Amino acid sequence: MRNAAERRARLDGARLYFVAGVDPGGQPLAEVLGPALAGGVDVFQLREKDAREADLLAAAAVARALCDAAGALFILNDRPDLVAASGADGAHVGQDDESVARAHALAGPGALIGISTHDAAQIDAAHTDRADYLGVGPVHATPTKPGRPAVGLDLVAYAAVTATLPWFAIGGVDAGTIADVAGAGAARAAVVRAVALADDPRAVARDLRAILETTPLPDAAREAVRGTA
Repeated sequence: MRNAAERRARLDGARLYFVAGVDPGGQPLAEVLGPALAGGVDVFQLREKDAREADLLAAAAVARALCDAAGALFILNDRPDLVAASGADGAHVGQDDESVARAHALAGPGALIGISTHDAAQIDAAHTDRADYLGVGPVHATPTKPGRPAVGLDLVAYAAVTATLPWFAIGGVDAGTIADVAGAGAARAAVVRAVALADDPRAVARDLRAILETTPLPDAAREAVRGTA
């Protein structure tokens, strides 16, 4: 596990964020996550709402080892209380989960806390609530968020102009949509099925990252990456 400064530097320089469960696409986690990290994934979030705690921690051990080897961040979804036990770099919460303040308290000092945002007011509030990063979406309708209406590219454009925290466009982002997302101002994106269901997760991650890199990171993020190189 990195220290707080190292975590933040890596987050500032991150481009591609991958979200998956303990067996993405029905495959062992290592067989998907390992190639995805090799292809350019910077942040991995283990999201498994219904797993037993023991199974979640077993998968977390696999993810932690792979992320360490790749120099990537490892985030737990909706379980800030397990950040220390899992060795995660932080946790991600939704609007209906623990508050950012409560998640910080549960995860412990130095842990990163991300929050999902679905409108302009939530993006603004996340900054005052001391979130470390944002998920902005779902840009397009997606079965991973049933019942959640798509926000479209307008919210991506809003985040590009107003957000001062690292943020990731999420929701239906794949090879067919990522160019428009990047064109709307997203330098970072989170993907789920695009990588989890890919025949070649490494190649898909590499190609998605290449498109995101056409949108510059903020100057502060680029300086952070150079400072830890």
